Amino acid sequence: MTLKSVFSLLATLIILVVAVIIGRTLWVNYMDTPWTRDGRVRADIINVAPDVSGLVTDVPVRDNQRVKKGDLLMQIDPEHYQIAVKQAEAAVASRQATLKMRQLSAKRRAAMDNEVVSRESLDDASNTAAAAEADYQQALAALDAAKLNLQRTQVRAAVDGYVTNLNVHRGDYARAGEAKMAVVDENSYWIYGYFEETKLPHIAVGDPAELQLMSGERLKGHVESIARAIYDRDNPESRELVADVNPTFNWVRLAQRVPVRIHIDEVPQGVLLSAGITATVIVNPNRKDTGGAQAATAQ
Repeated sequence: MTLKSVFSLLATLIILVVAVIIGRTLWVNYMDTPWTRDGRVRADIINVAPDVSGLVTDVPVRDNQRVKKGDLLMQIDPEHYQIAVKQAEAAVASRQATLKMRQLSAKRRAAMDNEVVSRESLDDASNTAAAAEADYQQALAALDAAKLNLQRTQVRAAVDGYVTNLNVHRGDYARAGEAKMAVVDENSYWIYGYFEETKLPHIAVGDPAELQLMSGERLKGHVESIARAIYDRDNPESRELVADVNPTFNWVRLAQRVPVRIHIDEVPQGVLLSAGITATVIVNPNRKDTGGAQAATAQ
């Protein structure tokens, strides 16, 4: 065998070994390393609905505007509720006067001699005073409700965030419980990574995670929790609430994807997060803490 043939054989073997190593590395990286391109940014979205009905007299915010907790979002016409407060105050004054009159009457009867006032008359006076006391307390509760309704004509932001889906304008009629806008809580962003079930054994609560948005920005986070249930499309319930078993079976079984909640630890300055955008999630298993994290999760 010539020297040239030996070099050719060695070169071929080296290339083959390198190819096997690269292939093995890529296989392990793809099959075992917990990562997914199927990540979604999520946030708490508060549906803002008035607690009372009425004409909208002012909407001091714009769509996508940033607001602070307590900022006025919508003003309902307060005139009807101001009148209701005055009526409730008048009812309280009337019931209070009636209560005082009944209490004085019961007190006078109690001070009379038993030969002058019968026991039945004393009991009637006492019961009438007690009923007047109940009516007075009821009037006070109605006044509190009227004041609360007047206060609720001002719809204010419950959290710091951004107004979105603004669907109300000055002059509209707002109905109680009907959402007119939403506020995205700016302090609630997290990411859902949908991992294949084959990757779950390599993921534990507390593992650090690298997050990359499709726009290129990188964020840091950690595994906060793992979903414990997903919907089984192959075994839905029938109308009789029993299992509806599919009579056919697909020989090619795809791994199900399970949501893994990622807490965002650090957001670089200037990065814009919007609920619904896509992200790549790479979890770096922390082997030292995996056992403790799993034990804590099991407990």
